[in-house]
Amino acid sequence: MTDRWLVLVVRTADPDLLPLVAEVLAPYGGGAVLEAEGGLVAYAAEPGDVDAFVRELSERLRGELPAAAAPEVSWRWQENEDWARKWKEGLGPRQVTERIVVKPTWCEWDARPGQVVIDIDPQMAFGTGEHATTRGCLRLLDDVLRPGDRVVDVGSGSAILAIAAARLGAREVIAVEYDPDANLNARENLEGNGVEDRVEIVEQMADAALLDELGPFDLVLANILSGVIRPLLPAFHAALGGTPEGRLIVSGILRTESPLVVHDAEAAGFRVAEIDEEEEWWSALLRPA
Repeated sequence: MTDRWLVLVVRTADPDLLPLVAEVLAPYGGGAVLEAEGGLVAYAAEPGDVDAFVRELSERLRGELPAAAAPEVSWRWQENEDWARKWKEGLGPRQVTERIVVKPTWCEWDARPGQVVIDIDPQMAFGTGEHATTRGCLRLLDDVLRPGDRVVDVGSGSAILAIAAARLGAREVIAVEYDPDANLNARENLEGNGVEDRVEIVEQMADAALLDELGPFDLVLANILSGVIRPLLPAFHAALGGTPEGRLIVSGILRTESPLVVHDAEAAGFRVAEIDEEEEWWSALLRPA
């Protein structure tokens, strides 16, 4: 674990461009981006050359965004112990559904029969149950997962969704995540929750070829950015093997972005079966039309 984190803050003159900023920023911050401080914030492991790292990010942003957006990048250091203390303050168990509880390892929970308690400690990998997109996915997952399902979690981060799927009865889960630091945390989480025998981590970038190689699946989970989800929708449809029983859960989508996602999903052969909304975030269960 790094001793300190590079905190990247990106602000733009046009708030409507924040989703595009997030797509550019996410790989620099281990796939996790937070909306805070009047813009977007990501935490990166200490690079060898900070100036070159920040300069590369700035150039990427200028290349992707209109000149009028004027992206502004700032950075600072944050000690790792400060990060851990910040997350622990006020962080406790969350009962997401009647059946699913997510908690840090330092908290206790008196589980009722049939409850699934998932232990996830806050790390840099995205996914602790503290974000609305994760909760939306878990609620939909609890509704539609069937014992014996074969599942893929695309952009698995901390592996919280993969763990939940395994604990709810999936026979096999493939967790696809290209970030090695996130996968270090994910492997700890798999072992801590006793599902390492049913969840396999594939450290690659998800694309149509990889999904075709790994599939078919009964259920696809994608809690990632809408700009990543939309081009992958035809591949998700193919990964479900053409069966009407296939299910796709998408999240990480702002409500304002949802019409575009629905349009592309319908063009790829899906229909919207269920919607989950919390705060400004939109999650959905899609089924083959």
